[in-house]
Amino acid sequence: MIWKPNVTVASIIEHAGKFLMVEEHSSAGPVINQPAGHLESNESMQEAAIRETLEETGYHFTPCAFIGSYLWHNQDNETTYFRTTFSGTVCHERIEKQLDEGIIRPLWMTREDIVDNQKRLRSPIILESIDDFLAGKTYPLDLVKQHIK
Repeated sequence: MIWKPNVTVASIIEHAGKFLMVEEHSSAGPVINQPAGHLESNESMQEAAIRETLEETGYHFTPCAFIGSYLWHNQDNETTYFRTTFSGTVCHERIEKQLDEGIIRPLWMTREDIVDNQKRLRSPIILESIDDFLAGKTYPLDLVKQHIK
């Protein structure tokens, strides 16, 4: 059998010094995450980030830049994740819709709020990718080549 990591995407949305995050259920209790989720069949990475952000927060996401790809092995569930993270903007009005199962609520948090809740972060790559974004490590969207029809 060939080993494969779980391919996921995440969105970084910053507005007025706060980041759009989600509080969600996990086996360890409520955790904080970026809008994020798994890539689906025949879906581009950007399409997945747009879909996941809408499903988890009720906001329409427009990707503007590629931040990076992060490989993380979660020792708690023995799963490796390959996450591609984008930054972008959202429309200012939330769509009233049922959020994904497991999502408690969207949150707007400062970096300091996120650091204060570091023990509740779903993974260490959340803060790392936000710090990359804040350091100006942004790249053109076409850096990620996608051949999906």
